[in-house]
Amino acid sequence: MNTDATPRHPEASIQRRKALALLGLGGLTVASSSTTIAQQTGEKETTSSVEIRTFPNVAAMRTDSQLQEGWIVCTLGYFKPADGGGAIYLVTAPVTGSTPNDGDFIALANGKHASLQPDTLVNYHMFGAKGDGKSDDGVQIKLAHAFANKHKLPVIHHSGEYWITATHEISIATSVEWGNTIFHINEKFSVPTKPRFIVRSLLSNQTIKLTAEQKTKFLEKLRPGVAVLPEMAPYANCLVTVADSNDRIGFRSGDEYKGQSWAREELFYVEEDGRILGEIAWSFKDYTTLTAQPCDNTYLTIEGGGFYVSGDIPGDRHKNYFSCGFSIQRSRTVIRNQWQGLEPGKRDISMQARSGFYYLSRVFDVTLENIRLIPWEQNRADPARKVTSGTYGIGGARMLNCTFRNLTADGTWLHWGVFGTNLNKNFRIENCRLNRVDVHFHCWNLTIQNSTIGMRGISVTGGGDLTIENSTTHANTLVNLRSDFGGTWNGDIRIHNCRIIPSHDRAVSVLYSKPAQFNYGYPIGCARTLSVENLVVDFSYYPKSTSEIWLMQVAQFSTTKEDAIVFFPHAISFRNVTVTGRDKGVRIASIPSPYHYLMPQAGAYDGNRLQTNCQMVFSHVQLEAIPESVPGAQLSPHLLLGTKGSMAYQEERGLYPEIQVTNCPNLCLSLGGSAANVIVSDSTIDRITAANEGPLRGKLVLNNCLFSPRVKAGTKPIYALDAELGTHLTNCTVDAPTVNGTAKPEAFDQTEFVQINKKVRYFQLNTALSNQMLKHLKNQNITLKPAFISMLKSHHELESDTVS
Repeated sequence: MNTDATPRHPEASIQRRKALALLGLGGLTVASSSTTIAQQTGEKETTSSVEIRTFPNVAAMRTDSQLQEGWIVCTLGYFKPADGGGAIYLVTAPVTGSTPNDGDFIALANGKHASLQPDTLVNYHMFGAKGDGKSDDGVQIKLAHAFANKHKLPVIHHSGEYWITATHEISIATSVEWGNTIFHINEKFSVPTKPRFIVRSLLSNQTIKLTAEQKTKFLEKLRPGVAVLPEMAPYANCLVTVADSNDRIGFRSGDEYKGQSWAREELFYVEEDGRILGEIAWSFKDYTTLTAQPCDNTYLTIEGGGFYVSGDIPGDRHKNYFSCGFSIQRSRTVIRNQWQGLEPGKRDISMQARSGFYYLSRVFDVTLENIRLIPWEQNRADPARKVTSGTYGIGGARMLNCTFRNLTADGTWLHWGVFGTNLNKNFRIENCRLNRVDVHFHCWNLTIQNSTIGMRGISVTGGGDLTIENSTTHANTLVNLRSDFGGTWNGDIRIHNCRIIPSHDRAVSVLYSKPAQFNYGYPIGCARTLSVENLVVDFSYYPKSTSEIWLMQVAQFSTTKEDAIVFFPHAISFRNVTVTGRDKGVRIASIPSPYHYLMPQAGAYDGNRLQTNCQMVFSHVQLEAIPESVPGAQLSPHLLLGTKGSMAYQEERGLYPEIQVTNCPNLCLSLGGSAANVIVSDSTIDRITAANEGPLRGKLVLNNCLFSPRVKAGTKPIYALDAELGTHLTNCTVDAPTVNGTAKPEAFDQTEFVQINKKVRYFQLNTALSNQMLKHLKNQNITLKPAFISMLKSHHELESDTVS
């Protein structure tokens, strides 16, 4: 269609205004004469040498052989008066190379053409959409949007039902109001990579060309923390993408992904004078592409509409990704108030994966809100009917400042994910209920607020700020850092006022990071900082569950085979963590290899002073009662740090934490002779092993604690509290051990650091014996020696341990 070649009358603007004014008069004239309408003749008005004719419909206009070039024609409907398709046309001579399309370019009986004239809005009736359930209305809908795009007019069509079968790539470049309009999309005619609608900008990408000097300066500045890039100042109001295809990162682990990787790539939006929006994660040595996508200076809005899809993309196995909905390629786009689902009585039987009913590509500032859509089936009971790749309700790549508000898309384990994205920066989810949130490669800054995430959970890798607030997940992991991309989050994680409702009776993790011992091409680690407050794990559906709950599940290594960088959070805080629906509490973490981590600040231990580089705080955490073990045997604790005291720390590397535990019951620690300062306050201590092939390289401080061990029968000491910088007990109480489930005051001396009338070890101040122990001593006619009592009141480690 070549509507650009349509002749323009020299008095076109005057004629159009007169035609609009006369349309009401002509319409009244024709409407008053039923005979005229029945005979399908034109009513004639003449003014200022412009003749205007009014017809009841397009068919009547087409058959009038008297129409002359330059005349204005008004129709009262496309098929019949008042069907909504009334429009204004200009009669023209045929234009070489132009083909009438029965939309904006209609062939007349006398060989001339009727060219649709721009009005204030466009609808589908004007282009002959039938909505009869048989025709492919996509043809007329595509023509309507092409006309609207050309003349920069909105499409306003508030009602009706339309069927889109073999039509693809309907281009939308102006705002749309669909109201209660329903679209039926026949997926049997879907084509890989061809969406039904493309929301696009009329502006074109441009390659940025810098001089050698400019390029050098640009690359020097392009690194984490940069706020202004003066070389980008000419590209204000553009989304800029920079990539170096010769520098590969994001290598994907797993045999099925062998060789997969990404070019080092960044995207950012340019404000005035080169101020950028979009935090930079990488430094660059060079680039192979540098492009600018101009962003429109208005918002395009698409509002309303319902979409039924048939769920039957052809093919018996996955070959490519299909899109049955929208490809959003325009920045500053808002899509709201829509509904999407399957045709009544239909199921999703497709073996093909979908890229997303909404797929966002290279966009800045896009919002989807007030939308219901569905995740697609993947894990069908019949293995032969499983979709072999991820299939998504929403997808995208290279997205900056995109917001998803009040979306609903949930399902069961049968369904795959709603979100499946890459290179997604400043990603916001608000007031949503989604079955999954997933960013494969390079999410940067993700916020989830006041939302519910279903069985597929939250799976991401990347960095920046990851904030989850006032939200619930119906999954066994709150945050899953994808192992295939390194289980990494190079930034800060904050989880506040959230709830985990397990979907299975199996282990639960608040933060899960279990990468392979593999070089992913960038530093990996579970976070830079981690803060969790007011977290509830709700086992109400599985009240008899004995599955473990881990606050952190992390890699059991701190260096890879190729000595790639592995980092660890330098600040960890868990406060007010409770379990409801059952009695069993949580475990903290297992960190067996703290010896090689690369931390922001180097830690050190010289035998005289411990220089810490990490702070761990655990306050008011409902801990699990760890099963009994034989004293001296390997302990399965709440927190394991290190393995053996003989293990050497790598020079200028390693995790040297200060660990603070407050108001935690049943505490079991295995510190493995690691390097740490450990402070436990107002807690019940079950078992502590601070020494293993050597004492703790640091300090152990125990304030206002109750020692109440639970063990199996054995002869070795229950506690191993040796610390090279001293073990300090203040205002602590020591209880009789529980052995094989029964209190055994006679086994009290196995606590080792206090033995009745025999020994008091370490620094102790105001140590007390429990009432149970005092009652036992009284019953056994054992009198405490004054020297022993004096040592409980105050004992210095330099003093003798034995009672004289």
